[in-house]
Amino acid sequence: MVTVSPSLQRLWQRGCDFLGTKLAIMGGAMTWVSERHLVAAISNGGGFGIIACGAMPPDILQKEIQGTKALTDKPFGVNLITMHPQLDMLIDICLAEKVGHIILAGGLPPAPAIKKVKDSGAKLMCFTPTAALGKKLVRMGADAIIIEGMEAGGHIGPVSTSVLAQEVLPEIRDVPVFVAGGIGRGEAIVSYLEMGASGVQLGTRFVCATECIAHPKFKQAFIRAAARDAMPSIQLDARFPVIPVRAIVNEGGKRFMEKQRDVIGRFDKGELTKEQAQLEIEHFWAGALRRAVVEGDVETGSVMAGQSVGMVTKEQPTAEILAELVQQAENALQQRGN
Repeated sequence: MVTVSPSLQRLWQRGCDFLGTKLAIMGGAMTWVSERHLVAAISNGGGFGIIACGAMPPDILQKEIQGTKALTDKPFGVNLITMHPQLDMLIDICLAEKVGHIILAGGLPPAPAIKKVKDSGAKLMCFTPTAALGKKLVRMGADAIIIEGMEAGGHIGPVSTSVLAQEVLPEIRDVPVFVAGGIGRGEAIVSYLEMGASGVQLGTRFVCATECIAHPKFKQAFIRAAARDAMPSIQLDARFPVIPVRAIVNEGGKRFMEKQRDVIGRFDKGELTKEQAQLEIEHFWAGALRRAVVEGDVETGSVMAGQSVGMVTKEQPTAEILAELVQQAENALQQRGN
């Protein structure tokens, strides 16, 4: 276990207390990647692992939680997507399994979901893209806020982490705020802590952890990639909105562009309704992330990665990654004379 100096401890004490961990470093919830092995490894290393529920049905989520418990006795959380049709049942599973922290992501959480989590005594964490919405979520009951900039991998918003941090950190002080998106080194962690963050969240940096079950080809794609290779998907027609997804450029991305052109052309000819056209575009990526992560199809699958992917240079144990991040943070503080 890594040793933390009093200077760094002071900076992230609030985050550590909230998470119940030695390090205020959360593992980002990455579908097909953030499962029991990686989650447990992050928690065992002193950080805070988070299970990515994604599209899991309740029974599979329950097995994943139980499997994680078998690998660690340290705190971990579960990330639930608010748009999941069985959200209520997923929350029930988390509460039955005594999960201490529940993260509601992917949109404004419904009030009944917030109430259920709050009434149980579990801690609720929510994402916000603005300070105003963050304040509303705190009023609704969020115990902590996460802000994630567009440098992150997967589905992204339009604002960078550095701008979000400047907008939100001075405005939300009554609950812990965790910063995510494009963080790959300890120096950045220190900077956000000094701005007022209680902790940070990293996803991309942990993909090439030894304990991560991602396919070797998926990991190699990360190791080979530079920051500029992780690009957001492009929307071709405003009539058919596409939530941007940041991923490593590959043949799959090119085919997505071709798919949009084809669907838009058929819609313009009257061959498809607007709803049918939108559905075809949205379904293109269904299963593409699993193909990449689980099956190793890094050519036509979706290799979702944040811009910090350029800092991923080798496969290494999770504990070593955490130790490196802490050492970089400590070095930064020493250079400041702290």
